Amino acid sequence: MTHSGSSKGFIGAFKETLLAFFFDLGGLFAGFIVASQLGVFRLSPWAIALYPAIVSAKGVIGGLLSGRLSTALHLGTIYPRFFRNTKSFYKLIEALIVITLATGTAMSAISVVFGYLFWGITLADFPVILSVVVATMAIGLFLSLLTIKIAFISFKKGLDPDIIVYPVMSTLADIFITICYIVILNLFFFLDLGKWIIAIIGLVHLLLVFYIFSRNLHEPEFIKTLKESLATLMFVAFIVNITGTVLKGISTFVEDRREIYTVYPALIDMVGDVGSVVGSTATTKLALGLLAPSFSSIRKHAKNIFSAWTASIIMFVVLAISALSIHGMFSFSTFSSLMPVLLVANVIAVAAIVLLSYGVSILTFKHGLDPDNFVIPIESSFADSAMSVALLIALLLVG
Repeated sequence: MTHSGSSKGFIGAFKETLLAFFFDLGGLFAGFIVASQLGVFRLSPWAIALYPAIVSAKGVIGGLLSGRLSTALHLGTIYPRFFRNTKSFYKLIEALIVITLATGTAMSAISVVFGYLFWGITLADFPVILSVVVATMAIGLFLSLLTIKIAFISFKKGLDPDIIVYPVMSTLADIFITICYIVILNLFFFLDLGKWIIAIIGLVHLLLVFYIFSRNLHEPEFIKTLKESLATLMFVAFIVNITGTVLKGISTFVEDRREIYTVYPALIDMVGDVGSVVGSTATTKLALGLLAPSFSSIRKHAKNIFSAWTASIIMFVVLAISALSIHGMFSFSTFSSLMPVLLVANVIAVAAIVLLSYGVSILTFKHGLDPDNFVIPIESSFADSAMSVALLIALLLVG
């Protein structure tokens, strides 16, 4: 049973992609929460810088899951059901729980180095950052169940999970993880028992990881997923801290322009989604033998690339109007000052991300690795940085 998106024409791919991208409007809700909680973010220099790192890391882990699921569903190695599924399915879930803790820990460690150099924090902040990040990511794991459910439903309904799952899930993940992070920050800063609650969440996650490890030390599939994913996620842990540092730069530059904070999570989400559609459809085509593993075959993938890019430009216009309207600021002059910034940022970020996600899918496939362990994790974390840098450049050029 294989229904890859390869048989669809440009209009079909464009419609399906635009439908999936419309879920990115939900990212405005995440941005609105951030804009309304700027006070909490200013209580410590690491609070705002860690925000995109946590959002990126959650998106990356969700991307790893959705990429693996959609390819496995196409190939028939995972069935679209929770119970009585294949061994591959359960090993993937267990690997995800371990990867989440490892990523949170690595990200916290690297953030202390970045923080010391750029944010004005010290080594003494490490235990606090570690406990806040690990607790936020642990609660975020509950979202994986929804990712799986959406993959199963879209596959059963004959939609292409490569196009649908990640864009839908990445938006829900942004909202959910933003709420989790703000709840954890409020617990930490404002509740006496808060630090204990945060520590207990982290401890439960740690014990669960020890239990999973003890059961899977000799499971080749589990170890392979872990090895390939962790290599990628260490790279991700580094990149997301760059994103955090850039956002800190943007926040000092835009100060209280709430529409920028409101639109920000949706923008990084959207660019990641373009990369995921380009990369995920490419990995499935490679697995099915419909695409030659060479960079010149990008011409054969042009339909998927341009349908995603066109859909993203339409969505950037919708996001600009929506972000201004949410704050009751919409007028021709505010729109005409925000829109050029977003369009310049779109061209810079999308061009970079298309080349990267296509390149990674070809390279990993050629080297006999599973592209799904690499493509979405690398492109989505890079997309967040690329979009943040592109936004900063656009603000400096036209903002």
